[in-house]
Amino acid sequence: MAVQAQSKVRGSKSKTKSGSSGLALPKQVLIKIHDLMLKSRVLEERMIKIYKVGEAYFWIGGPGEEAFGVPLGLLANKGKGVQHDWLHLHYRCSSTLVAMGMDFLTPLRLIMNKATDECTGGRNFSNHYSFPEWNVAPVTSPIGVQYSIAIGTARAQQRSKGKGITIVTGGDAGSAEGDFASSLIWASRRGSELPMLITVQNNKWGISTHFDEQHGENHVSDRGQPFNMRTTVINGNDPIESYIRLEEEMAYIRKTGKPVVLESTVSRLFGHSSASGANPIDEIDCLSDFQTLLLKKDILTEKNIKDLQSGYEKEAKAAQDQVRTEMTPQASSIWDNYFVGNETGNWREF
Repeated sequence: MAVQAQSKVRGSKSKTKSGSSGLALPKQVLIKIHDLMLKSRVLEERMIKIYKVGEAYFWIGGPGEEAFGVPLGLLANKGKGVQHDWLHLHYRCSSTLVAMGMDFLTPLRLIMNKATDECTGGRNFSNHYSFPEWNVAPVTSPIGVQYSIAIGTARAQQRSKGKGITIVTGGDAGSAEGDFASSLIWASRRGSELPMLITVQNNKWGISTHFDEQHGENHVSDRGQPFNMRTTVINGNDPIESYIRLEEEMAYIRKTGKPVVLESTVSRLFGHSSASGANPIDEIDCLSDFQTLLLKKDILTEKNIKDLQSGYEKEAKAAQDQVRTEMTPQASSIWDNYFVGNETGNWREF
């Protein structure tokens, strides 16, 4: 794991400051990042267990992406309205939302399809979040569409002339969709650039198709260069590098109002989804590596880590026990929260 951030940004140099630990971030920030990474991993593994014992129909998530997702959530300007950041996330985003303050009950109600699920009313599946109060747009099942949807909030922020930016995430396979190309075109129009952080979490797999079988470019972020966009590739398995580089790129967007294409290399530790078994895969484990680093630097002890993990596992199990007793969606609510139609199911014409 790199201790200092390594920058590959066009027209930019990375600036880092060492904390008291000798690392590039203060000790309290390192401890906070680890705490949230561990909490996110416990959540992901709990959801996999829920699926495997038959209490959920499907699992898909992001174990292995915590070193990128947690810093992203910590650095986002959380709130409602165009003066805050808008987030258009994909379905490997639990760690980002945990860092923003999401508890265990919310994702478990979603994956277990309970009517108490505040995101979808129990009518969608794992990791399809929606938090209007945090400007988190609904996560969609169609691959890559968030890239084109994000253009709208970025345009509204551009008009407001504030410091809010639009953050959009997706995978390397999703970047092959036309929506990704559309986001590059609209974000980069000369004189009308949009304040967008366009990210790709590259785990080298699109379900069972390897990156090299689908992509001709060396890096997905290279696609931004013909549009004169600022681009960068970071080690998304390193939370220190991720935090520093994200902080720098977000500051650049807020200052200039111009977009950035950021590619983050990450691992996929449990396969694509429950469709491929949700079984462990031998790849770089960002959490394990980070813990090793913090132990070596005497920032954490083995007891710290064990106690923290035990506490989160008990919390996650208690949440599962509670959610298990809650109601599933009823047929009478099928038309709730639709733009058209009413409680009787009759469509209105406009």
